[in-house]
Amino acid sequence: MTSTSPWLACRIRRPEASVRLYCFPHSGGSVGEYVRWADLLPDIEVWGVQLPGRGARAEEAPFTRLDALVDALVQAVDFGSSFAFFGHSLGAFVAFETARRLRDLGRVLPSALFLSASPAPQLPPRGIPASHLDEDGLLTALEPTYGELIHELREDEELRELILPGLRADLRLVESHRHQDRTPLRCAMTVTGGTQDELTRAELEPWSLHTSGPFALHLLPGGHFYLREAEAKATLLRLIAETLSRRTPTP
Repeated sequence: MTSTSPWLACRIRRPEASVRLYCFPHSGGSVGEYVRWADLLPDIEVWGVQLPGRGARAEEAPFTRLDALVDALVQAVDFGSSFAFFGHSLGAFVAFETARRLRDLGRVLPSALFLSASPAPQLPPRGIPASHLDEDGLLTALEPTYGELIHELREDEELRELILPGLRADLRLVESHRHQDRTPLRCAMTVTGGTQDELTRAELEPWSLHTSGPFALHLLPGGHFYLREAEAKATLLRLIAETLSRRTPTP
């Protein structure tokens, strides 16, 4: 993967592409699975947003405050003049707050936001805070969402040492953040979720209050990580491609 910044990774550079898609990973996740989408999005230059404390930046201290993370990201990265954001789970919150910070700074906004498997930010927190739990308690709390990964972590101490600090920090990002109502963004917003996820349509639909532009909600077959299922992934990437083909940059 190539990169112009430690914050970014790109598997296939496409300077002729009319739009870039920046992907914000889920809690504890790295950019690898997202930058591979470039193989299936031939008209888009796909970039992954690499956060400290995971993936290629695993040795760096992770952020535990969302505002500080977003500030550091927008100071370090020039997203260009024609781009969109995709964020899955925690990544949806980071993508959304990054778009709002860009607006505060008078910079170019994404033409579209794709927000996946994340409840609308104005809703009360789901469940009880888990970042302070001991290792076994944390694994138990994460098991309904992460499933097979938690089984692997229970069996592999080295993997726990690699993955759990980032996951714990990401939980703190969410638990410490307090949503502030602001003027809606003007970009198109597409919200997606899995039909077998614990998240309900009622938790996803209120995202519509955060845009004055076109809004769409799609439930795709699968659980929290529905985008790893072949059918749902193909549908998601088609939605992204079709939406971006219709959008022009938001001034």
